[in-house]
Amino acid sequence: MPLRLPLFVIRRPLLPALAFAPLLLLMCAAAPAAPYLPRSDDQVLETLPVRPADPRMAEVNALRQALRRQPGDAGTAVALARHYYELVAAEGDPRYVGYAQAALAPWWNLPQPPQRVRVMRAVLQQFNHRFKEALADLTAAVQADPGDAEAWSWLAAIHMVQADYAQARTACERVAPYTSALLATACSATVDSVTGRAEAAAKAIRIALREQPQASAPERLWVLTRLGEIEERRGAFEAAEAAYRAGLALDLTDGYLLAAYADFLLDRGRPQEVLTLLKDKSRSDVLLLRLALAAKAAKAPSLAAYERDMGSRFEAARLRGDATHEKEEARFALQVQGQPARALQLAQNNYAVQREPADARILLEAAIAARQPAAAAPVLQWMAESHIESVVLQQLAARLKEAR
Repeated sequence: MPLRLPLFVIRRPLLPALAFAPLLLLMCAAAPAAPYLPRSDDQVLETLPVRPADPRMAEVNALRQALRRQPGDAGTAVALARHYYELVAAEGDPRYVGYAQAALAPWWNLPQPPQRVRVMRAVLQQFNHRFKEALADLTAAVQADPGDAEAWSWLAAIHMVQADYAQARTACERVAPYTSALLATACSATVDSVTGRAEAAAKAIRIALREQPQASAPERLWVLTRLGEIEERRGAFEAAEAAYRAGLALDLTDGYLLAAYADFLLDRGRPQEVLTLLKDKSRSDVLLLRLALAAKAAKAPSLAAYERDMGSRFEAARLRGDATHEKEEARFALQVQGQPARALQLAQNNYAVQREPADARILLEAAIAARQPAAAAPVLQWMAESHIESVVLQQLAARLKEAR
């Protein structure tokens, strides 16, 4: 789903952009690769909607002013880029990624930028699905500093997205000494949950949550969201909903949790609840997609507007050469527009890049709808090799085999 910065780094916990730590915002259309540079510092490009008293924007404005005074200060540039990336997670607006990249412009093309710049550059690269470049930066970062917790946590996240579970587990082990017991447990449990040990993973997270009552609200939200996903995959739906609702009760703005719970409600046949949950949140691409899906299921009059807006956003992404949205567009094509052949092509393209459970699911669904079961062979192979426990994926795999 997309996307946020890894919580494992910790003193000030942040959330990752990947569905492992997700990836939340992988579903947002990415910003253009080359940020637009204004003619002067006084030029206003756009005023994004934020609450006037929002402390995050006060911090952003202070950092922007500091960077303007000292444009060569890499520490300030990274801090500003990091704050922009937090706003992507909170608000779901991918344009903040472009602003983050612009903050790093003086160092963006350097083969050996400062360590913090290198890691932040990797974070932005993975958002744009440039996983090879991100892995190269992160690998160089941990070679230069084996104790770089942020780099290790992002390596874990990217390896999870690419279904390289051995490498993800290694990264979790390497980051564990630098983070809390709760987050270290959740990192390893997330790997366990897709490699045949889902029940044990859920149990480990529950114990860690109980034993770490002092954990911060952002930490608990991240871990509760992971727990909800694990319980949902294994078919423990009451436990999954309890975890999602406990996360929502923390009252933190988090697009990934909203999207995950919205998907849960859609699967349970409760689209009206999704329309209520996501009211006034259509600025986020990932949440607009859920609104369109819910309106379709509920036969709501708002469907036409949601469908038009979502289609326009996908078209804009294509015009700027952005292909990071193909999982979401596949879902939109299949479930809203009723175009299984197009959905299948998009799902295949997406699965070649990232292989999380949601990526596997849309490929299975599209292959069944398009009556092309052979197209989903890579998913069946991944399921057999990973031993993932997922009620939905197993049901879809059975339907796929029946269609042959």
